[in-house]
Amino acid sequence: MRRVVFNQKGGVGKSSITCNLAAIAASQGKRVLVIDLDPQANSTHYLLGMAPDELETSIADFFKDSLRISRSRQAPIEYAYETDFDNLFIIPSNRELDDLESKLESRHKIYKLRDLIDALEPEFDEIYIDTAPALNFYTNAALISADRCLIPFDCDAFSRRALYSILDVLDEIREDHNSKLNIEGIVVNLFQPRASLPTRIIEEIKAEQQPILPVYLNQSVKMRESHEANKPLIHFAPTHNLTQQFVELYGYLTQNQAVKSESEASAVA
Repeated sequence: MRRVVFNQKGGVGKSSITCNLAAIAASQGKRVLVIDLDPQANSTHYLLGMAPDELETSIADFFKDSLRISRSRQAPIEYAYETDFDNLFIIPSNRELDDLESKLESRHKIYKLRDLIDALEPEFDEIYIDTAPALNFYTNAALISADRCLIPFDCDAFSRRALYSILDVLDEIREDHNSKLNIEGIVVNLFQPRASLPTRIIEEIKAEQQPILPVYLNQSVKMRESHEANKPLIHFAPTHNLTQQFVELYGYLTQNQAVKSESEASAVA
C-alpha cells in the first residue's frame, strides 16, 4: 500500500495526518515507512526529533545518486531511518531538494521515486508519502508513485476553492501517468464542531458529491503538544479524543480498502 497525502495549500495538516496514520498502522503491527518529500522536513522532525542537517542521508541523497552517471548506489533500505517507535521508519527530507529540482526535471527523473518505492515495497506493509504544499516535481513524482491519495481539508473558503483544482490535478495524473491512483477521500481536519461555517461548507461539498470521509479530525492543542514532544498522538496521548479520531479514520480506510479489494477480486473471477 502506497498512500500520498496531498494538498497545494499550506497549513492543512499534511504532515500531521501522514505521521499519525503511519504511527497507528505501526502500533497495530504493520511495518511502515514514511517518505518525507517536503523540504521543510516537518515529518522528519516530528518522527526523529532531529533537524535534517543532523542526519547522514536523506531523500535528497537518493535523488542526487539518480543524477550521477557512474555511481555506487546505496541499497534502497539504507536511505531509511528507524524511529523510536516500533515498526516505524522514515526516509528524511532535506532542503537540498530545492536545489536539485530543476536538475531532476531537466533530466526527466520523474519516475525515479516510483523505482525506489518499487524496490522498498517488499520491505514494508504500508508506505506513506508526505508532500510539500505545492504541485512541484516531487509532488508529481509522489502522485505517480502512489496507489492511494488523501486530501486534507481545513474547512475554509480558500481551501474550498483550491479543492476543485486539486481534484482536476489528480484526474490528470490518473489519465496521463498513473491509472491506479485511487482518491480515497477528503479528510476534514482542524474541525470545529461548534462553529457553523465548517459544518455548512462540509454539507455543501457533500451535496456536490465530493468524497468527504465520514471521520472528522478536530482542532486541538494536543496536536501541537505532540509535535513539540516529537511523539505521534498514539504514543503521546493514546486516549485523547483526537487520537481516537485518527484510529477511527485509519480503521475506516483499512476496512474500505479491504471491501474494494474483495469487490475487484470478485469482478476478475
